[in-house]
Amino acid sequence: MSEHRRIRSLGVERPGQGFFFEYDEGPPGEGQVRLETLYTGFSAGTELTFFKGTNPYLHSRWDGERGVFISGEAGQHFPVPFLGYMEVARVVESRTPAFQAGQVVSTTYAHKSGHTADPFHDTLVPLPAGLDPILGIYVAQMGPIAANGILHADAEFFGANVPRLGAGIAERPVLVIGGGVVGLLTALFAKNCGAAEVVIADPSPFRRQVAAGLGLEAVTEAEAWSLAKSRWHHGGGDRGADVVFQTRAHADALQTALKALRPQGVVIDLAFYQGGADAVRLGEEFHHNGLSLRCAQINRVPRGLGFTWSRRRLALETITLLERFGDDIKKHVITHIVPFDEGPDFIKTLVETRPDFLQIVFKSAG
Repeated sequence: MSEHRRIRSLGVERPGQGFFFEYDEGPPGEGQVRLETLYTGFSAGTELTFFKGTNPYLHSRWDGERGVFISGEAGQHFPVPFLGYMEVARVVESRTPAFQAGQVVSTTYAHKSGHTADPFHDTLVPLPAGLDPILGIYVAQMGPIAANGILHADAEFFGANVPRLGAGIAERPVLVIGGGVVGLLTALFAKNCGAAEVVIADPSPFRRQVAAGLGLEAVTEAEAWSLAKSRWHHGGGDRGADVVFQTRAHADALQTALKALRPQGVVIDLAFYQGGADAVRLGEEFHHNGLSLRCAQINRVPRGLGFTWSRRRLALETITLLERFGDDIKKHVITHIVPFDEGPDFIKTLVETRPDFLQIVFKSAG
């Protein structure tokens, strides 16, 4: 049996300052596996909210029984020792026949040097031998976030009888607002699922260039609604996109998404907002065109699909996507590979200088 080991976890000591939290971990118990981290992906949209102090959990407490936030009662406090959910690890010891030493798995346990996992409770997805392990950062959660957005669009058309991922958007025009990682993966899923057209909109020239490198048509956010209304004409006054996937955490982006829809269209919202929504005008297009707004939150698949569409199934759909587009994603989307030891300093520089970036990956020294 293995010995105790020291684990380091990249967290936030106070606003704007990262640090390493350390603790000792004992040998794995019966049924558990010991993991050694290879790569851990930084989810900027979520994790920078802790560095900036804007995350709602720093100001409110989530009441899970009633499903509401209680303001004025912080659910989390600094220091925040654990962040992240995009890990790739090697099994170095297994006490279950389900996994063998040497296997590479995608999982979600935060930016840590290692982890002891219980396969009955933790998501552990073995990666195919031919897949570059660095792409595994997307398999356990980030890819399923995007795939779940597609599934929510499917449910708008098929209800609980979705025959396959993307069936609802096949041969339909799709607009994606936001050229971040979630937006790009969602657009690639739409393309892979047979959407008639996929257009991605973002105000950043850098992100539009990345989208173009992935073979996606990219426009500015200001151009998005006009393009949708002029190109996608369904007869009479019926103009616009059937579905808009909204992935930018800005109220004006949500308003653009609503503006781009055809009458009775739907926005599938994957954004994580931290502020108000003054730019959203519910008395305008939302009201006059009879629109729908659906939140696609990763902890919930559409109602009625829970038995057939698990997180693991969405992860397997992600592997299929990566097998087709993985080389392009590695070339264009993964913009920074940073040694794990340099994590705190790198994130501090990132917050202070805001360079062009998309996916940051911390690489283990091992």
